[in-house]
Amino acid sequence: MSQPLIIAVPKGRILAEALPLLAAAGIRPEAAFSDENSRALRFATDDPEIELIRVRAFDVATFVAHGAAQVGIVGSDVLAEFGYSELYAPVDLGIGHCRISVAEPADMAASDDPRGWSHVRVATKYPHITSAYFAKRGVQAECVKLNGAMELAPTLGLAPRIVDLVSSGRTLSENGLVEVEVIAHVTSRLVVNRAAMKTRGRVVPLVEGIRRAVAERAA
Repeated sequence: MSQPLIIAVPKGRILAEALPLLAAAGIRPEAAFSDENSRALRFATDDPEIELIRVRAFDVATFVAHGAAQVGIVGSDVLAEFGYSELYAPVDLGIGHCRISVAEPADMAASDDPRGWSHVRVATKYPHITSAYFAKRGVQAECVKLNGAMELAPTLGLAPRIVDLVSSGRTLSENGLVEVEVIAHVTSRLVVNRAAMKTRGRVVPLVEGIRRAVAERAA
């Protein structure tokens, strides 16, 4: 029996939006996938030749780029941060809408003008995106790498500003921060390992099935 095709999906909010698209393309995970008490990370589907793995959003791109998974669902923010040449992103799924923004304390923003910045110290899990964005503006960016709890950085003196994903803006507001610039708008993409696209016969039909599911949802 040939090796199953592995689809890497992210934990969290995007997964809930992605599952209906996968189902429309004929991919439904086993019951254990929905078991909140399960610690399993790899799951069968109703297609014996396709399995799902559930990993952190930032890890989806790594699994697919290195061929451990052949297909994945990942935000365009992750693709921009890592820039893996091994990845091909053929379908914008139109889900997971959010933005990468610069935020700072509300009292600072009241008298701040981003057009006058020459140097910024920023806490972020997106050092590449952040540095590239500010470099284009001629601003020197000092990035402090964090993997979470970004909103604490200004209040604890780690960095006066942050760059992070923003959806509703509620988390920023509850921590006394406001958006001052939007760096990029983000949606989730279907990504494919370039080598697998050429060598694994199930990849192209799978991509086309999901593309049709996206188009039908938008119609």
